[in-house]
Amino acid sequence: MKFKNLNRQYQTLKPAIDQAVREVLGSQDFILGEHVRKLEKELAAFTHRRHCITCASGSDALLLSLMALNIGPEDAIFLPDFTYIAAASAIQRTGAIPVFVDIDPVTFNMDPQDLECQIERIRKTTRFHPKAVIPTDLFGLPADYSRILPLAARHGLHVVSDAAQSMGASFKGQPAGSFGTLAITSFFPAKPLGCYGDGGAIFTDDDRLAARLCRLRSHGRAAHSKYLHVQAGLNSRLDTLQAAILRCKLQAYAPAEQRALQQAARRYAAGLKGVVQIPAVMPGQISAWAQYTILLYDADQRRQVQQALAQNGIPSMVYYPAGLHEQPLFRDLPRPPQGYPRSEWVSQRCLSLPMDPYIREAEIDLICRVITETILGKDSEREGEDAHDRKPGV
Repeated sequence: MKFKNLNRQYQTLKPAIDQAVREVLGSQDFILGEHVRKLEKELAAFTHRRHCITCASGSDALLLSLMALNIGPEDAIFLPDFTYIAAASAIQRTGAIPVFVDIDPVTFNMDPQDLECQIERIRKTTRFHPKAVIPTDLFGLPADYSRILPLAARHGLHVVSDAAQSMGASFKGQPAGSFGTLAITSFFPAKPLGCYGDGGAIFTDDDRLAARLCRLRSHGRAAHSKYLHVQAGLNSRLDTLQAAILRCKLQAYAPAEQRALQQAARRYAAGLKGVVQIPAVMPGQISAWAQYTILLYDADQRRQVQQALAQNGIPSMVYYPAGLHEQPLFRDLPRPPQGYPRSEWVSQRCLSLPMDPYIREAEIDLICRVITETILGKDSEREGEDAHDRKPGV
């Protein structure tokens, strides 16, 4: 069994993908070609945005967004403690400091209440100026934008929505990628909408920022001249081959693959409810199910479950084994006295299971059976407390 079975997707879409690749090879139009321009229009429509600016990776999309907002030294940028390192690394590359925010232990996303506490702490106890917040739509579930956006507006902060894992998700009827001054996504192969290499995109409704981002991704080059450069930028362009592949995948993703993901999530929930804490999807949210991440009782139980899954040929992953505040790179950053207890609690218990639009019902049933037998025993009945109701002891 594969953790993400990309080959099944390729075999399904093979005629369209192979034809698209042949077209690009025949055109010899490899950089910012016609497929890139068409993809940007299609993604802008998909996210309900005026502009989509593609680039070389999701990490570059984050860095370019911060550069476009003139983030620099003395600025403080807020992001969840429980997420991948890309956003924090991009912040440090601008000279600003990342400020970590604890999470909601049920949704795994940034806790808006702790965000407000961290903003006040930075203002009162450091020389840094709060400038922006980067909420992550972790595992495909949108952050609580109904609270984060007005909070950021009150404090005069830009919002850069990290939708790297949430293309196809929605929050109260609005698609992921439509929130914030800017939003970014990643086309890493394992993402909900992934290419066959690296790629990324930035979304905005701001014409001025869109023009700046187009310059920044091409060495700060002026729009009207190939060799006139008006600011320092990056070499970060999505190649035409990847754009052509993504256009094929986007057609399949919306809505067929999205529907398959929802069906797979429902089958997992039916098989695991009462055994482990299953992912929570709040009213008004639709997840893109980048990962199907459960919570075990403790780290020992997680090890037992991972071992049992592996013995049955089932891969699993721990996303993430530690909060960002525990990374050696960030240990010297100022942090709150209470630390990040909920991030630590989740990182000790989380486990991500195989999930993609092509996973088979029999595979989900096997995974659920192995987990249930490992935790409850082969002959046990599902009794007592629902694991979903357990709260972190913090």
